[in-house]
Amino acid sequence: MAIKIICVIDNAVKEQSGLLGEHGLSFWIETDHGNLLFDTGQSEAVLAHNMKMLGLHPEDVDALALSHAHYDHTGGLNSILSKNPGVALYAHTDIFQARYSLRHGKYTSIGLEEKHIEPMQKANLQLSDQPLEILPGLWMTGEITERPEPQGSSAHHFIRTPEGWQHDPYRDDISLVLKRKQGLVVICGCCHAGILNTLQHVKRVFHEPVLTIVGGTHLVGADEAYLEHVVSVFQADYAQTDFYLNHCTGDSAFQLLLSRLGSRVKSFPAGSVLEV
Repeated sequence: MAIKIICVIDNAVKEQSGLLGEHGLSFWIETDHGNLLFDTGQSEAVLAHNMKMLGLHPEDVDALALSHAHYDHTGGLNSILSKNPGVALYAHTDIFQARYSLRHGKYTSIGLEEKHIEPMQKANLQLSDQPLEILPGLWMTGEITERPEPQGSSAHHFIRTPEGWQHDPYRDDISLVLKRKQGLVVICGCCHAGILNTLQHVKRVFHEPVLTIVGGTHLVGADEAYLEHVVSVFQADYAQTDFYLNHCTGDSAFQLLLSRLGSRVKSFPAGSVLEV
């Protein structure tokens, strides 16, 4: 049976779909062994609306996974947890670390909202910094520990430590890996760890070719030189890979990848369905 990956929330939506767009991301992954919701977008209202329009129900979520703690990936949590409070919830061990954005001299919270903490703690929490199988053949990557390539970072992102304010190391950033007979499907939330670092980690851990990459690659702030480097790596090491990109990939990066890699690059707005 084919596995379905449905984009529930993205910055963009398919035309005439009736779905709502917002700066955020959420994927519904439907398998023979259950349904997984990966991230929950920015708001409960948009998640609830889009799931209803797509015929998806919170009670049918067998597992919930979070790519990292930022509000645009966790904001809709209570839309699920209020109706499915005992759901298995997978994330990195650092998910509860408070995260901030520094703008105009002021630190503003951009991590988990306080209202989500208690419902999350009442769920069946499965926190790990190691690769972990969520459903048969569907894994979380664990922490991307080796990061020789640039991260998908922002100079404005900080955490507070006993030593004071420090730039966010994005330890909690994880992706999902779907194992198929022919190879791997990598499903990215935001790739703050860096898309090339994430892919190298996946190759080290799973020892199989990457056939498909889905989601946000956080190339939105990449300069021209780094984008050219990413393209060259994709051309050399991922010559047979298909790309279904959205969220934080950025228009410039998407257009460059499309021009260089051709029909292997596709947009994946809310309402899109990929059968693997």
